[in-house]
Parts: sequence; structure tokens; C-alpha cells
Amino acid sequence: MLLETLGGACLSPLVQVLLDRLAVPLIINFFQNPDFDETLLERLKTVLLTVNAVISDAEESEITNLVVKDWVNELKDAVYDADDLSCEIQTIALHCQLEDAKVNWDQVTGQFSAHHQSYEDIKSKLSNNEDIESRLEKIVKRLESLSKKIDLLNLKRSVARKPPIMLPSTSLVDESEVFGRGKDKEELLKSLLAGTVAENRIPVIAIVGIGGVGKTTLAQLLYNDSRAKGHFSLRAWAHVSEEFDVYKVTKIIFESVTSKICNLTDLNILQVRLKEVLTGMRFLLVLDDIWNGNFIDWDFMLSPLKAGHCSSRIIVTTRNQNVASTMKPLLTYRLPHLSDEACWELFAKHAFRSSTPEEHLILKRIGEDIVKKCKGLPLAAKTLGGLLHPEVEAEEWHAILNSKIWDLPKDKSSILPSLLLSYYDLPPHLKRCFAYCSIIPKGFEFEKEKLILMWMAEELLPQPMDKDKMEDVGVIYFHELVSRSFFQLSRDNQCFVMHDLVNDLAQFVSGEFCCKFEYGKPCGISEKTRHLSFLMDQINGPEKFVDLQELKSLRTFLPLSSSNPSNYPALSNIVCNLWLKFPKHLRALSFAYQAITELPDLKSLVHLRYLDLSHTSIAVKSGWKCPLYNLQTLLLSSCHKLTELPANIGELINLRYLDVSGTNLKKMPLEFGRLKGLQVLSNFVLSTDGGSKINELEELSHLCRKLSISKLEYVDNATDASKANLKGAKNARSCHHWGSYLLFKSSTSQIWKI
Repeated sequence: MLLETLGGACLSPLVQVLLDRLAVPLIINFFQNPDFDETLLERLKTVLLTVNAVISDAEESEITNLVVKDWVNELKDAVYDADDLSCEIQTIALHCQLEDAKVNWDQVTGQFSAHHQSYEDIKSKLSNNEDIESRLEKIVKRLESLSKKIDLLNLKRSVARKPPIMLPSTSLVDESEVFGRGKDKEELLKSLLAGTVAENRIPVIAIVGIGGVGKTTLAQLLYNDSRAKGHFSLRAWAHVSEEFDVYKVTKIIFESVTSKICNLTDLNILQVRLKEVLTGMRFLLVLDDIWNGNFIDWDFMLSPLKAGHCSSRIIVTTRNQNVASTMKPLLTYRLPHLSDEACWELFAKHAFRSSTPEEHLILKRIGEDIVKKCKGLPLAAKTLGGLLHPEVEAEEWHAILNSKIWDLPKDKSSILPSLLLSYYDLPPHLKRCFAYCSIIPKGFEFEKEKLILMWMAEELLPQPMDKDKMEDVGVIYFHELVSRSFFQLSRDNQCFVMHDLVNDLAQFVSGEFCCKFEYGKPCGISEKTRHLSFLMDQINGPEKFVDLQELKSLRTFLPLSSSNPSNYPALSNIVCNLWLKFPKHLRALSFAYQAITELPDLKSLVHLRYLDLSHTSIAVKSGWKCPLYNLQTLLLSSCHKLTELPANIGELINLRYLDVSGTNLKKMPLEFGRLKGLQVLSNFVLSTDGGSKINELEELSHLCRKLSISKLEYVDNATDASKANLKGAKNARSCHHWGSYLLFKSSTSQIWKI
């Protein structure tokens, strides 16, 4: 059996986040106190660099070594604790600055200043906490103890991982084992057999899709079709895989079209000979399983192929949309999953073999449920069908039905190794983002924007040095995962989903640090769990939450609603009552669509960065405080009973995203202009009865996308409006509201009333 987890797969970026935080002036200043053990900071940095050097080797070794797996999990847990402590120090230091800055707030310029914070200032804020020095000493000793085991575990420094070895594909195919691809084949044949293309190049047809969806099988069908055989004078098949070796691929093509063994070792001579063979010939070339998106390598390999007839064709298969784009294809064909009917036929072909499903009705019913788990992935249907046959007891069929992909016999299943290839090909920053997605329930449709905001809350996105924003980096990361088929558009093209087996892969690589309730049961919950999610309609009682009180270091708490939340108001109240017991290290918290009417005291959640209260019945009480100095995202959309925001919202100086659309706000709080980092603001409400005035927006120079300004009764014409001279207008693309309208031009700070 395969291991249950691959916990260290995304540890390196986490270490880097901690190292970056330790370089923040507020943290450095804290450690410079003469009464503090000044060696602790250097010891922490040294041990982090030491363990980080062997992560690549540990990632590979833990697949087959349980001891290494345990070591990696302990290491990651310790790094999380160190990160929590450093963030705590930084947050309290920031609180000191804000307290001192309040008296220096300039209502005219909209600016505030903060003086240098001493160790004593910060220490006084920590007086009720466990001694910081002793806590840090404990963490450093734990990390140093783990570091001493590196040699005992025989971990190598700076060793790159080796991907699982996969057999190369060939052009041979048994068409009796292919189901549901007739339409795909005929559609591609039209492009394959079409006439000359105007451009001076060999047209490329790219077949793109997730691993195991059948890209190679479809290419084999096209390659062996009688019409293709009659149309092309020469045919060649080359399996490329991860290593795009121009010489190796060129040699395979040469041997394929000449049917002779090639002993040439000089690439120049080899390409010249290949060009001679292909000159004027109409050929079909299949390059299967391409991973390299380097245009120079691709163009270099094409050099001898350009001598062929212009009606020749190249078929490439790849998991990565961006790789396909590098080849400037005539057609990019994203291969869909099989239908349920075709998937069942494929499964039954291998599971029942010489008999028929009707002869084994009990097994047939179990098999139909197994096929549903495959979600149209032919590799899964074929593999699981091959593991079963009528002679196997029904209990074993049930075991396969209830198993995860990593529970399947390693020597008989190629599902996980195939999917792991895609994971291993990810750069470290995308590995960690993908692993976090294991908290997304199977079949759940998620929004791109919200996931990016949660990545940002968990510090999975770097702070760019140039003009780009973290949100922009998040969009790039998200689209890269889409291009690699980890995410797919939902049926209505409004949201995204993960294939169930990709979801299993995410759970496999995240290990016990990410947990979700599936089918009413917690999956892998432990004291190391940092991220938790569940679907409300899969929880049938409060006893399911007993174990949650033991999660002292939880960072993500994500209840999700896949149906009308009014169906479970009592359970919703139970979940909401857990709020007061949440650990102080929470970074992301959502109660969207929950049956809550008021906000509890949030003062303990000082690390919170993402708070989603949309579609609830909350109303801000008079005097309600909001001491969330790290908060980046506050979602309050469709909170119809919300008529005001916290009076001290201006203290949320890290707030970047504020959505108050669909609320009944009567005004914006005073000092709103202190939110200098605000990137997105759905609506700014003006009122003649107090609240922030329009000149507060002048300080929000980072506003972008749409902004609505409502109740603008006293701005009568474009001249008056232009006096506002809003800096935010430089970035805002448009400003819409059903009442009085303002339109921001992106290239100017002029404002027009519509």
C-alpha cells in the first residue's frame, strides 16, 4: 500500500515565508533587546536553512519511507509553530504603532505617523502571554533536534527529486477497449485530413487534458485510422515525456520514418539526414506526452520537419495548455471526460471479462458506484476494473469503492503515479497552493477570486517587488493550475471544480495538515491539522464537532453551503457557537450563508486575514470593535440588515478587499481614508448626515476594478465632481450605481456624472 501522506511536498515555501518574516524590522527590533537571548534568532535562521536544504530529497524518500514521512510532518508542524509565534510578535508590534498613531491622525492630509517601537513597548502587550523567549527556545530546540536526524535518515542536501518512472507509449491500440471517443476522433480527423494551410509551417494539432483522460489513446486512434494511413506517405510516433531531448526525439523520428536503427551521434548530421528523408513528403508525426514549453527547444526540433509537404500534420498530446500554446497549434482540442455510459462500458470490459454484468447483479450495482467515482476518467475505470473480477467477493468490491487512490495496490494501480507526474512537475510555489486546495470538498464549485484571496490570507502568495499586486500573482498561479488541468470550469462556466481523483491527489500531498468532512466523517483530522472545511448539508449532528476543540493551531475554518442554509439553522447555530472557542492563529474564517445575526467578540483572532460573512443577517452593534489589524479581505455582500460598518474600521490598515454590495449601509465610517492599501471597494456610501466625505477617497490610490458611489445628492455637475480629484480614479476602470453615477477613466483622474 502507498503511504497515507506526502506532508513535506510543499514545505520549502513555508520555510521561506518564515525566513522573510524574520527579516521584518519589527521582528528584528524585538530580538535586539539586551535582556533577550540574541542567539535565538540566528539559531532559528540557521536550523531553517539546514532543514530546507534536504526537503527535495525528503519529498522523494517519504513516499517509501515511513520514518522520513514522520520526520517531515514533525518538521512542518514545528515550522508552523515558529511562523505563528513570529506573526504574533509582528502583530502586537503593529498594534503598538496603531495605538500611538491614533493621536497623530491628520484629518486634513489623511495621514498618520508612528514612532519607533521599543522592546519594552511590545513586551508590555505580551504581559498576559506565555513568555515569548521560552516559547521560542522550545521551538528552536525542537527544530535543532529534527535537524540532527538528517544524517541518520540519510537525506541528501540539494538533491532534486526523481519523478515516478512511467512506461513510454507506443502507437499500438486495441480499439475494442476504446469507448466513447468516436465523436472526438471524427472531429479531429477533419483537421488532420484538411488541405494545405496558408502559413509556411507544419500545422500542429494539440490534444490537451488531465492525466489519464485518454489523450494518448485518442492519438493512437487517429494514427491508426485507415484514412490517415492512406493520406500520409510517412508516419512517425515519438514518446517525449518530461525530458525534452532534441537529439533523442529527432533520432526516434528518424528511425520511425526509415524503419532503420540510427547510430548517428551528431545532431547536425542527424537533422540533415532527416530533412532529406522528409523533403516534399506528406507525413504524420505524433509527439506524445510533451511537458517542455521552451519555444527555442521546440523550434530547434522543428527545423528538419519544415522540409515536409505543407499538408503534413503534427499531433501533440500534453497536460499543459501553456505548453500547447508554445507550439502555436492550428487546433487545440481540450479532451473531455468520458460519459458515464462509456466509462461503465470500459470498466465492465475489464471487470467482467468473459461474463456479463447481468450475471452478477450485486457486483454490477457496486461497479456502477465505482464508475461514478471515476468521474469520466478512463485510466481510473480501466485500472479499477482490472483489479476486480466476478470471482472476487463483494466485500472486496466494496473495499475498492470506499478506498482512496493511495490505498490501491501500488503494483497494480497506475492512477496515482500518473497524477503524481503532474504534481511533481509543479514549481514549489504552485505545489503549496495546490495542496491547500485539498480542503475543497469533492464536487464543490468554487470561485476563483475567493480562492486567491484565501491563498493570500495563508501567505501562499509572495509580495511582488514590482508594480504587480499579490492578487495579480494569485491570478497567474490560478491560471497556471487551470492550464495544467488541476482545475476545470464548472458546467455553467461561472465557477471551477476539481476532478475527484485530483482532489484525492491534493489530500495525498497535503497529508494531515489539511482536513475536510466527507460524507459526514472527518478525513484525517489530527492535532497537526491547520486547515479544515466541510459541507453543512453533510453534517447531521453536533457530535461531529467534538474533535474540533482539540485543534489548537487551526488556520482555516471553512463551513460551506451547497444547498439552502435555511435547511439546517440549528446546526448552523452550533457551528457559530464554536467561534468563541477558535484558536487565535486563525487566518481564514467563513460563515457565509450561515444563520447568524450578530458578531461575537473577535479580539482574540488577531491573525485573521480573511473573513467572509456574506449572505448572513449580521448587524453591527453600537460600539462594536474590529481589532483585526492583519485583515486583508472582508466580505459582507448581501448582508441586508447591515446598516453601518465598525466605527474603527480605519484601523484595518492591511485591508485590501471590501465587499459591501447588497447591504443597506447609510454612510461610511469616519477616517475611511486610512485604508490606504484598499484594492477593491464595491460601494462607497455618501451621506449628508455624518460619515466619511468623498475627499476620503483621495487617499485610496490603489483602488481598481469597479467602484460604486451612491447617494451623491450634492454633486450636481462634472465640474463639481472633478474637484474631488480622486487618485483612485487612476486605477478604477468603471464606477456604476443605479442611483447617481460616476465613471472613472483609467487614464485620468477626471470624473463625470452620468
